[in-house]
Amino acid sequence: MISGKNYIGNKQSSKGTKTYRTFDPNLNLATEWEFYEASTEEIDEAVALATKAFSEYKNFSGLKKAEFLRAIADEIEALGDALIQAYTKESGLPEGRAKGERGRTMGQLRAFAALLEEGSWVEATIDEAQPDRQPMPKVDIRKMLVPIGPIVVFGSSNFPFAFSTAGGDTASVLASGCPAIVKSHPMHAGTGELVSSAILKAAEKTGMPNGVFSNLNSSGIEVGQQLVMHPDIKGVGFTGSIKGGTALYKLANERKEPIPVFAEMGSINPVVALPSALNEKGEEWAKQYAGSIMLGAGQFCTNPGLILGLKSETFSNFITTLGTEISALSPGVMLHPNIHQGYEKGKQNLSSQPETSVVASYEAATAPNFAQQKVLKVSGGDFLKNPTLHTEVFGPFSIVVECNDAKELETILNALEGQLTGTILGNAEEIKNYGGVVDALQSRVGRIIFNGVPTGVEVCPSMQHGGPFPASTDSRFTSVGTSAIKRWVRPVSFQNWPQESLPDALKDANPLGLTRIVNGLHSNAKLK
Repeated sequence: MISGKNYIGNKQSSKGTKTYRTFDPNLNLATEWEFYEASTEEIDEAVALATKAFSEYKNFSGLKKAEFLRAIADEIEALGDALIQAYTKESGLPEGRAKGERGRTMGQLRAFAALLEEGSWVEATIDEAQPDRQPMPKVDIRKMLVPIGPIVVFGSSNFPFAFSTAGGDTASVLASGCPAIVKSHPMHAGTGELVSSAILKAAEKTGMPNGVFSNLNSSGIEVGQQLVMHPDIKGVGFTGSIKGGTALYKLANERKEPIPVFAEMGSINPVVALPSALNEKGEEWAKQYAGSIMLGAGQFCTNPGLILGLKSETFSNFITTLGTEISALSPGVMLHPNIHQGYEKGKQNLSSQPETSVVASYEAATAPNFAQQKVLKVSGGDFLKNPTLHTEVFGPFSIVVECNDAKELETILNALEGQLTGTILGNAEEIKNYGGVVDALQSRVGRIIFNGVPTGVEVCPSMQHGGPFPASTDSRFTSVGTSAIKRWVRPVSFQNWPQESLPDALKDANPLGLTRIVNGLHSNAKLK
């Protein structure tokens, strides 16, 4: 049952006077659920509970935290159809997508649990003392990663499960030993409340301290601002727009004690179609990219919003086929009227640029909130001159750029802002002749793809989901995969510390059986 209340630790609360409803974009109607926006008092209470919980939770073993994460996955699954129905009602996304995303979310939680059970992620390193070293004795130094404190997680609009209440940010926060306070996304607050209930049931079953998790409702920006500015908050995870992410980043750095904001933001995900790809599989790639642009009504941060190629007959044929294929696809419903309005505004802005021509534009009437797809074309020279054409349009939209030669293509890639992904279509021999293009693309992205589509982000240790600004605020970190845990920890060295007082990960006896770096060498052995 959805109550519309906040979760302040393990208790529901509705002290605020401001309320709002979520929206069913398919019916174009508000849902029956009314939500209470968190008050300043509730925000302070949630942070106080998280701070108190941290003093205990940070010392929990990896096995105990893993038990908690696995229990969360089990409790999410136990919610059954009620959770799926709330997801589809509040997002407009189909049931198959909901079930797939739920599976991904549970998989992420279990992947972090496995990471904790193995344990070596803490990067324990030991450099033993050398008292007889000349000219100066060497002291005993040991180092490992430790959690930083309560973290605020901002739920995303486009992934109500995988990047929201119990998504990758929350899973990695809890895995690290930090409490999580989720600022629920207003577009799917009901879904968020149900998932929160699963998290808290798991916390109770596994003996977690009250305050290890809270869920706060908010229809605007005020609750998020208060959380980021609270002196006891130690970090922020965000998935959303460039405007929202940069505002939080700026706010966090204006604090007396600045804190890290790990924001995954906008991207147009450039795709380079080399001649061999067009000669060998041009029609097939055009069909695949029409589907990729339209996937989820274009509401993916990895949507291919920019396709570049060398001016030629085969590239012209590719463009024509892309237009034909994408025009034949049915528009999809967007997550919310506000997102649909933003899409139409962005599409109109880029379409009004005088240098562009239309490749495809779906003009038939649609139901409210359905996104009519569009593809534009522009020359490489005009694209370079007009930065407006470099901006992201969140929805089923893409621009095709015809470049005169490889040099112009390379110049365009170097002129782009940071991106989450970049893709090259070609063959293994051909890319050897385009080293400058490959290098330029790699310098602008976090993930470089060969012969594929960018939509779809595999959850695994090798995934990098982040890129140079403004794709993310820190390109050294990822928001997907188990390496995401590194955002919520910091290294601490212990010098000449008594054995009995050292963390288990650094003790000579290696009671956790970790793989450690000992005197410069990897080892899982006990020290003599």
